[in-house]
Amino acid sequence: MCLLLAAKITFGDILDKKKDAQKWFLKGCLLDEIDSISEEAIEAYKKTIQLDDTYVDAYINLGSLYIKKEDYKTALKYFSKAVQLEPNSPAVYNNLGYVYEKMERFGSAKRMYENAIQLNPRDVEAHTNIAFILELQGDYNQAIELYQKAIEIDPGVTSPHFCLAVLYDRHDMFDEALEEYDNVIEIEPNHAKALFNIGTIYLQHGNHALAVKSFRKLLETNPDLWEAWSNLALIYDEMGNYEEAVKAYKKSLSFDLLQEKVHVNLAQIEYLHYKKNPDEANWKSVRDRLLFVLSINPENKKAQRLLQELEGIEG
Repeated sequence: MCLLLAAKITFGDILDKKKDAQKWFLKGCLLDEIDSISEEAIEAYKKTIQLDDTYVDAYINLGSLYIKKEDYKTALKYFSKAVQLEPNSPAVYNNLGYVYEKMERFGSAKRMYENAIQLNPRDVEAHTNIAFILELQGDYNQAIELYQKAIEIDPGVTSPHFCLAVLYDRHDMFDEALEEYDNVIEIEPNHAKALFNIGTIYLQHGNHALAVKSFRKLLETNPDLWEAWSNLALIYDEMGNYEEAVKAYKKSLSFDLLQEKVHVNLAQIEYLHYKKNPDEANWKSVRDRLLFVLSINPENKKAQRLLQELEGIEG
């Protein structure tokens, strides 16, 4: 009798455990915000489910962290548990579908997204996710139809517009792509990937003014995006605005020094400047830049030719 009483768990004990579980979960969230792949956050979420094995959000957050770590098998375990606990949640099925997608188990991923749609026929995320799988499988027409259906359900969600734009972009349907990218920007004016892709399309088609406008807008909120600086520099280079091109090339290199093409393009501009204003220091600067490129890639033909021409001139 005494042993039974000693082992008895009261309602108060359960309540205390749930409160402790919540404290650990909040700690995990805080650690998660500080470090996107925090081992301490993982341990906090694990402590949460030790105290309360029905804490769905802890399983979901653990799954998300293991996706970031690219440990999809472990992520699958936690998302599967979340589905068991909340079988009527479309969001949970979308999470499980996503981890299957990352594992390239597209059939299983599609079934999870279909489960989400059965629970909520207006689930934009699930429609978009299925469309993306169809795109990966080469069924482009049906993918377009599903992206468009997702847009019809809620035109104010950016993801189906963006995914459809990228599909058009990849298949050189640039007018259609620009229309969808513009829809993305209308909803989310600082959408970085949309602005970058718009700028790239205009660059490819020689529309320098609109390309500059797009990349400049992108760099207002993403000033450390070296790819955008490189493209902006290339545009100025093509326009003959060498002063701005040099500034942008150097800005790009300040974020990633090992860009062969940027170094060669910059060396070409500096070489032109040297030929107009011969100066030993400038000659040496161009030579050092080209030697640096060839130290990275001895087979860079443009750097070889330019160095040969430069060394034919006495510094």
